[in-house]
Amino acid sequence: MQIANETVATIDYTLTNDNGDTLDQSKDGQFCYLHGANNIIPGLEEALLGKSAGDTITVAVDPEDGYGHRDESMLQTVKREMFGTDQEVEVGMQFHAESPQGETLAITVTQVEDDDITIDGNHPLAGINLNFNVTVVDIRVATQEEIEHGHAHGPHDDHHH
Repeated sequence: MQIANETVATIDYTLTNDNGDTLDQSKDGQFCYLHGANNIIPGLEEALLGKSAGDTITVAVDPEDGYGHRDESMLQTVKREMFGTDQEVEVGMQFHAESPQGETLAITVTQVEDDDITIDGNHPLAGINLNFNVTVVDIRVATQEEIEHGHAHGPHDDHHH
């Protein structure tokens, strides 16, 4: 069987930046996704199309096909009071916020200066070339429920919403 739309692929991967630093990894068959449902970045999904169990690939994904380019307009300085009075705010902390369009965004604190907190709404990997080393572990036909939900439910058909 080959990876195609409406198949669930289980992959092991290591993600590095251009300096060779490991940014993320999944091994022992712990990561699966529904192909064609935009569950992974477009550049990686395209590279996996047609691959079979046992195949190993190395793929470089530019920001355009990854998490996009950094958008400096996504940086904003807000007052500490927006985080509540009992919350200690530190550089590197991540929060969820709602965009003006109603989308949920992950924001990262990038600077803390007295009562001014600088936050960044860019994905932490925006603007970075992503280098994947991937082994396809398994491929199966997606269940109708997975197709309807738009994501894989894992090896024991368990899922969380």
